[in-house]
Amino acid sequence: MTIRLEEINIYPIKSLGKVSLKASEARIRGFKFDRRMMLTDAEGNFLSQRNTPEMAKFRISIKNDGFLVQHEGENMLIPFNPISKKSRKITIWEDQLSAPEAEDQYNTWFSDQLNLKCRLILMDGNTMRHIKNKYAVNNEYVSYADGFPYLIIGTGSLEDLNNKLETPVPMDRFRPNLVISTDVPFAEDEMNIFQIGEAVFKRVKPCSRCVITTIDQLTGERSKEPLKTLSEYRKVDKKVFFGQNLICLKEGLVKTGDILYPISNFESG
Repeated sequence: MTIRLEEINIYPIKSLGKVSLKASEARIRGFKFDRRMMLTDAEGNFLSQRNTPEMAKFRISIKNDGFLVQHEGENMLIPFNPISKKSRKITIWEDQLSAPEAEDQYNTWFSDQLNLKCRLILMDGNTMRHIKNKYAVNNEYVSYADGFPYLIIGTGSLEDLNNKLETPVPMDRFRPNLVISTDVPFAEDEMNIFQIGEAVFKRVKPCSRCVITTIDQLTGERSKEPLKTLSEYRKVDKKVFFGQNLICLKEGLVKTGDILYPISNFESG
């Protein structure tokens, strides 16, 4: 079975809309621009669709001079590398960091859109979040993604799930970075080290799923599915798994249409 890369998705601002690409640079931290920005509340705690489902309704597109963020007819252009004149202590899961904060105009815009006092947090080269030691190979680090730089899902897995649902769900419910063409369900569960384009990836952990999978990524509305059905056949130790988390062992350009090649003798150095 030839497996090809079908989609490359990045999420420039954590928990907001995706940007689908034909090619991207795979880096240790994640795809270029992926989750390099994040919204926090006034106390510095990260925001996500888990507690603020309205975030699903923000659309992001790439323009020549930055990211255009749109919400309910309003828009804001954010440069690819926003200027920051101050830093702020933030909390994302177990990690407490000091990170750059965007200028007030961006904080005000997002606060107005969400009707919630929030701040746009940036990530620079000094903002380091290392993944847990037991999953690391070379002390890898991650962006503002939940825990790992990459998430991969096969088309066969979604097809298998949708065959069990009364109303099928699109792939965007699971917010993957890489979507691969697979004829059989959960082929990604069996992968170890593999190459796509110039980059080499390693599967490190199944992805446990949360309430975000039940949020329509167009409307922000919640339902019980697909988490209810997934829990019937993809639950292990009270966690529901769908998709696999990856780290990047070798950086490089990745393009849709690239073939996935398993690697058995890769030495990371």
